Amino acid sequence: MKPGCDFCPRRCAVARPAGELGLCGCPWLPRVAHVSLHHWEEPCLSGSRGSGTVFFGGCNLSCVFCQNHAISARPVGKACTPVELAEVFLGQQRIRAHNVNLVSPTQYSGPIADALRLARSRGLSVPVVYNSNGYETVEALARLEGLVDVFLPDLKYHDDRLARRYSGAPGYFTAATAAVKEMYRQVGEPVFDTDGLMVRGVLVRHLVLPGWTTNSRAVLRWLARELPGVRLSLMAQYTPVYRAQDYPELRRRVDPAEYEGLLDLCDELGLDQGYRQEPGAATEAYIPPFDTGVPSETEGTSDAGTPSGTMGPSDTGALSDTGAPTGLGSKGEKG
Repeated sequence: MKPGCDFCPRRCAVARPAGELGLCGCPWLPRVAHVSLHHWEEPCLSGSRGSGTVFFGGCNLSCVFCQNHAISARPVGKACTPVELAEVFLGQQRIRAHNVNLVSPTQYSGPIADALRLARSRGLSVPVVYNSNGYETVEALARLEGLVDVFLPDLKYHDDRLARRYSGAPGYFTAATAAVKEMYRQVGEPVFDTDGLMVRGVLVRHLVLPGWTTNSRAVLRWLARELPGVRLSLMAQYTPVYRAQDYPELRRRVDPAEYEGLLDLCDELGLDQGYRQEPGAATEAYIPPFDTGVPSETEGTSDAGTPSGTMGPSDTGALSDTGAPTGLGSKGEKG
């Protein structure tokens, strides 16, 4: 890799293999925080036996509503060399997982690519799912070409104000849309096996946020215009966990009327390939128990020094759909 890490759009000028830390604070070797058969992914991934999820500690975003905050807020977990990580992947195949599902891999994409090459050379044959937040660079994704079968990116924000406020991610939409297009270039249209499991292709996720259906509508329109026929997972499972209570407009769940309005728009736009959720999906029951499944868990703090700079969200005063802090909570827009 180049001397300065280019895995995500922050492009920190640090030499991570030498122990330097960038804004995400993640060391070079991947931290594996949780490994399990996961049955709550989309049906085309979980199937009957489960998706072989490998959750990585740390993240290059800092989402205030992250349901995985127990492992994403800092790089917890076991440090794994590419050889060790390849064995983790092969272990999921041995227990008959339908696929190997890499959750939050962006900050470790370089060594993960090395591990995938090793695993393939040692007999890994199940599909590899790259389950990311979408905030990554085309260059980093290009190094994964031929190693990933299914891309499962988030497309969180169209509105850069929200990306900065809730995830500390400037330029999110520009970066994520370029990333999604690169994913499509690599794997093309979806391919399913005889059991209805996705073995190749792209499935885009979008989490609806309370009061921000304008943001969601813009994302949906972009998908319909740029990637017609895309498989979409429109998620209603937002739950005000972690630091969401610090943001007045995020303290509630998505109203059924908000979600139904977006489903109507999907129908109008022809976004009818994919998955929808019932409003009752907004529950913490879907959050994995991250206190189990960790092979030899460690705290996994920095290898050396401290991260340079910060990447946190902006102030917590209430935001309206005009972008102005109001101090009165969100407008609760109905799109």
